[in-house]
This record gives sequence, structure tokens and C-alpha cells, in this order.
Amino acid sequence: MKNIKTLSIAAVAALSMISFGSFAAESISAHGSTLDSAQSHIAAKAKAAGADSYKITSARTDNGVYMTAEIYK
Repeated sequence: MKNIKTLSIAAVAALSMISFGSFAAESISAHGSTLDSAQSHIAAKAKAAGADSYKITSARTDNGVYMTAEIYK
């Protein structure tokens, strides 16, 4: 009986990890001349990918702006 209970708990834990994995983020990047233009490119790419939301993870300026983001579906 104890084995069945332990196995059930392990199965529920494994299945819950799978469901959270379906909302995993994808990474996208964009270039622009300003922060606003790079962010608008990120927004357009996220919308084209069918994302519900996105989170900018980095932005670097070096003769322009390079920005990365994670998109969530």
C-alpha cells in the first residue's frame, strides 16, 4: 500500500512538471537604432509567434541596440 502511495505521488509530480513545461519560454532577439525601435521589433516578433506575453531579458547598446526577450505562449 505504501508503494502505491509513493508511486502516485511521483506520478503526480512528474505530470505537474510536464504541464509547466508547456509554458516554457522561447528566446527571440532584435536589432534597432534606439531602445524603442528594438522593443517594437521584439513586440512584432512575439505577436507573429503567437505569444501571449514577452519579457525583455537583455539590451545592449553598441552602435545600435541589440535586445533579447523570452516569449510565453
